[in-house]
Amino acid sequence: MKQIVVFISLLSILSCAEKEKKKEESVEEKAMRIHKKIITLDTHNDFNVKNFTDSINYTQRLDTQVNIPKMVTGDLDVSWLIVYTGQGELTPEGYIKAEENAMAKFNAIHKLCKEIAPEQIELALNSDDVRRIDKSGKKVAMIGVENAYPMGEDLSNFEKYHKLGARYISLSHNGHSQFCDSNTGEKDSIWLHNGLSELGKKAVAEMNRLGIMIDVSHPSSESMKQMVALSKAPIIASHSSARALCNHSRNLDDEQLLLLKKNGGVVQTVAFKSYLNTQKNDAWGTYMKTVYKKVADSLQINWYERSEIKSLTDKEREAFYDNYPKVIKIAETVATKQKGAPKPVDVSDFVDHIDYIVNLIGLEHVGISSDFDGGGGIEGWSDASETFNVTLELVKRGYTEEEIEKLWSGNLLRVLDEVQAVSKRLSNS
Repeated sequence: MKQIVVFISLLSILSCAEKEKKKEESVEEKAMRIHKKIITLDTHNDFNVKNFTDSINYTQRLDTQVNIPKMVTGDLDVSWLIVYTGQGELTPEGYIKAEENAMAKFNAIHKLCKEIAPEQIELALNSDDVRRIDKSGKKVAMIGVENAYPMGEDLSNFEKYHKLGARYISLSHNGHSQFCDSNTGEKDSIWLHNGLSELGKKAVAEMNRLGIMIDVSHPSSESMKQMVALSKAPIIASHSSARALCNHSRNLDDEQLLLLKKNGGVVQTVAFKSYLNTQKNDAWGTYMKTVYKKVADSLQINWYERSEIKSLTDKEREAFYDNYPKVIKIAETVATKQKGAPKPVDVSDFVDHIDYIVNLIGLEHVGISSDFDGGGGIEGWSDASETFNVTLELVKRGYTEEEIEKLWSGNLLRVLDEVQAVSKRLSNS
């Protein structure tokens, strides 16, 4: 009798186990499992050096879109912190002022990793570092340089920046630099170099030699084509989307995307509203102008249109950027509660671009970026704390765990490995 009872009990246990096994994982559960397992990497996050001090810094949950607490909440593992410098005059005085800005940003990143929060975040220089640091439980910082303008005409500065941790560099930003033409030339068809300058061509070779990824997100289409032709290593677009879906000069057209595929590089699709859906963004932007102004007025803050920012004094511009995140956050909260507000650009629009580029050039050449704290951010991925929502949308569209891992970090790290391998081969030869 005891044997029969034991046998029935075993059958009951096996039956329960079988039922548990058959219980399907929900889409949200699957997405969360994948999101926590893989390394999530965002290739473009701007920052203000004022938030890298002993009293105010990224260990705190600031109003910034990226900081360590928000990275923890959203399981964003790797943040490429950007040494950004706006384009100025091509003069010795302009170069000196720009270099001061760049050095301040390099110093801020090193201070964060070495002095402010060494137990929470560490600087990575290669893919092995990324995986080691991630495994340790810490967040990962990497450095990209947006605009080589601060280097002046001294090519030795590329090695200097490399030693400071720079692992990708863009030769221009919004405005033609001493190295190459910018995408902004499309507006007036005025070009400075018709692509790369002679100095720019030498810069491409120097970045290949050093193992620095060449970033083509801001340079002109012709500059990009010439870089591809000259480079011995794959290139990246650190924060650009598909021009076929949104006709903006900052996006890559099909010809450029196919060139990037042939080159073996990767385009980091960017969550920037005006680069994703023009119609929705224009409607939202028009509606929000009034809301931003009302919020700013209620806070007794001066508010400006983008077209006015260049004409501001340094002090006015600094105050505007300090207040910008606060006004945006409050205004968007207000707008979501108002009836008749247009639909904002969202995660679905963002993944539409990923789908398009994947279908055109293959999943191995696509990655993810936000341009947080530099104008980026969309409904559903408004800051680092909402990073999971991107993975969730990818799962909903049928991407596998292996594919999602490649999109989030695998493809970009593969390119970094190949760029550094080319550097090693060139040094050996």
